[in-house]
Amino acid sequence: MPTVTNPVIRGYHPDPSICRVGEDFYLVVSSFEYFPGVPIFHSRDLVNWRPIGHCLTRDSQLDLVGCGCSAGIYAPTIRHHNGVFYMVTTNIGKIGNFYVTATDPAGPWSEPVKVAQRGIDPSILFDDDGKVYFTSSQNQQSEIDIATGALLTEPRKTWPGTGGNDLESPHLYKINGWYYLLCAEGGTHHGHMVTIARSRSPWGPFETCPHNPILTNRHLPGHNVQATGHADLIQAQDGSWWLVCLAIRPHKAWFPSVHRLGRETFLAPVEWTADGWPVVNGTGSLNLDIQGPALPPHPWPAEPVRDDFDGPAFGFAWEHLRNPHPEHYSFTARPGWLRLIGGPESLNDRASPACALRRQTEYICHAETLLEFAPQRENEEAGLTVLMNNTHHYDFFVSRTAAGARQLTLRLRIGDMFIPRGNVLLPATGAIRLVIDSEPAHYRFSFAIDDQAPVAVGTGMSRFLSTEVAEGFTGVMIGPYATGNGLPSTSPADFDWFDYQATLPPAK
Repeated sequence: MPTVTNPVIRGYHPDPSICRVGEDFYLVVSSFEYFPGVPIFHSRDLVNWRPIGHCLTRDSQLDLVGCGCSAGIYAPTIRHHNGVFYMVTTNIGKIGNFYVTATDPAGPWSEPVKVAQRGIDPSILFDDDGKVYFTSSQNQQSEIDIATGALLTEPRKTWPGTGGNDLESPHLYKINGWYYLLCAEGGTHHGHMVTIARSRSPWGPFETCPHNPILTNRHLPGHNVQATGHADLIQAQDGSWWLVCLAIRPHKAWFPSVHRLGRETFLAPVEWTADGWPVVNGTGSLNLDIQGPALPPHPWPAEPVRDDFDGPAFGFAWEHLRNPHPEHYSFTARPGWLRLIGGPESLNDRASPACALRRQTEYICHAETLLEFAPQRENEEAGLTVLMNNTHHYDFFVSRTAAGARQLTLRLRIGDMFIPRGNVLLPATGAIRLVIDSEPAHYRFSFAIDDQAPVAVGTGMSRFLSTEVAEGFTGVMIGPYATGNGLPSTSPADFDWFDYQATLPPAK
């Protein structure tokens, strides 16, 4: 079997869930406060994945108004039954648990069907007798009417887990006459682990696997893969079994090591023992390199480095903070350019500022854009941001001074501190290239006019955008933004293109 390098979906793509239809695999991940919600991917070989859309693309499906950082959409599950795809998830603080359906995984997906069961990380099992079981965190379970979402039984707890904290992400399967309940325990950081139990009944009593946890790296300090957990099982068309899970790649540029790419999607092989228990990756731990599937390789065309904003809409890589305001965006006002009109909302607010963001997928990467922006008021700004959340982001922007000149500024937002790191006066008119280079320890910000070589403006330490400092469940996002900082902007910000190029770690 070929050697495969993890993660198979790089950058902030946590809580993966997977299903198979014939020779096609489909996978969804959490999206939290970002819109559209629940990215969906397609693969033919479990290794090469391409985005095909989002499950939640309309305001009527996804209410993120006022959503806090790392709130919103938690831990989706995707299943396929009788020609219909089901995606079940939780919108924290809003509708709660719900599912949507589609006959085409690329959409459109239905309006939400609410399920009045508490907990998060919901999952469903279609049993052979037509019954449908709905399981959520703490292993609460009920039978539901799949047509309406109504509970047919009162929720009750099935298996208490192995004693780890934060018992969550339950997936119930029926395999060879057994009901297997796969869960996560230990919290979502370095103590994360995957555990499993089984029963002859979906209600239990459940027998705990004698070699739990079946997957964890918590006993491997210093390993380059950590926080392995939140898994989902899948059987490939050749009969082999696999597991997708989340994990992180800490970087040792700082001590202790930190991570800022978010929790990513990893793949691991699964074998079954003679007495019917799964063994993950042979050792119950996970590496960057694994023995991959024997399925025919099926790579997709590489994503282009440049997005020319030729429209008529954003590509699948782009997302917004909470529900975007359509009046902030245009691909037609200046064809071939993305126009942002900043509103009063800023990146510091629990709101939806004018921004288009994409995931940072490697510690070493390069982002660049060409911006034309002539601010008419001092409050107006537009540029690029490197954003972990509303209180931790680095902004590189054009604004207007009190004297009426155009100015380029690098500003670091770290908690309640706003730290200016450089100001450069610009020509009164004309386009400017904004350049961001990410390195393991720093972000470097520079600019250029016309075809001149970039000029350095300043740096920001990468650790302040790490999960260990900023907290939360997401990863760093990069992209253009515009704001009027409390007032509607009167000046359009036009972006001709955006480049993103990542440098993969060297092969070992």
